[in-house]
Amino acid sequence: MTFTSRRTVLTALAAAAVSGPLLGTVTASPAYATDEFDIYTSNTDLYTKLAGQEGSDFARRYKRHELFDHDYTARQPYNRTTIMAMHGGSIEIGTSELCFGIAGYHPATLAPLNDGLGVHDYWMFEGLRSSNNRELHVTAKNNDDHVALSMARSSLNVLSLHGCTAAQAGTADPRAVVVGGLNERFKTLLKNEFTRAGIAWRDGNETPDLAGVNPDNPCNRTMLGKGGQLELTTELRAAMFTVNTRAGRAGSTTEVFDRFVRACRTAVATLHQDPDQVIL
Repeated sequence: MTFTSRRTVLTALAAAAVSGPLLGTVTASPAYATDEFDIYTSNTDLYTKLAGQEGSDFARRYKRHELFDHDYTARQPYNRTTIMAMHGGSIEIGTSELCFGIAGYHPATLAPLNDGLGVHDYWMFEGLRSSNNRELHVTAKNNDDHVALSMARSSLNVLSLHGCTAAQAGTADPRAVVVGGLNERFKTLLKNEFTRAGIAWRDGNETPDLAGVNPDNPCNRTMLGKGGQLELTTELRAAMFTVNTRAGRAGSTTEVFDRFVRACRTAVATLHQDPDQVIL
């Protein structure tokens, strides 16, 4: 399999192709399959050239859960998994909200979910502009944000969330997710849970541009050298919200959102039971 760069995808006008909830207006941008149209060569390049515009044009949000161990003999819990949305906000719409949900937090209130599956660390980069958010896209393999990379490298697992079009996914059902990354065990668990949740999926091995197999992709820069990546079609993401705007999404999630989040969280919880998930 060729290590092509992760495709650059902008979410489209969500209401245009979806028979589902009433959606807000989202300005569409062309979708590209590589990083050749990226303006910035890295996150550092973007931060440098857009200095002073954080909070207006873009934002970075993350949470590393406080852990400490002062016991001479007992072992304390540790976080194994980080959830990432590298193109959140209005770049690849819906991925910020999913990042919160899969990490174990309600996207509107940030209250922990009461599902017994715990919480995970998370990191996201978000486009905040009213238009032209595609310009803020930095392809995953070029993400050099020091916090994002440090979180990935100190995690056993990363689950990275992205957006694509149905045409790029190549699925019969336009509401689908492409399951990628280098961790085949993680992929199998995710696919099994998506099947149980009634969510259409395709293996990333069948879509090289969406496969998430580049070792420089932060999803694979973990302690195990492998991770998971999910590419959700525009139609699937649109079905997850009744108000599909940056301001409206967090408070208008649907049962499709809930099913997807639950599937991912269950897969992560199952993965954590594997022998390679133990840090000595």
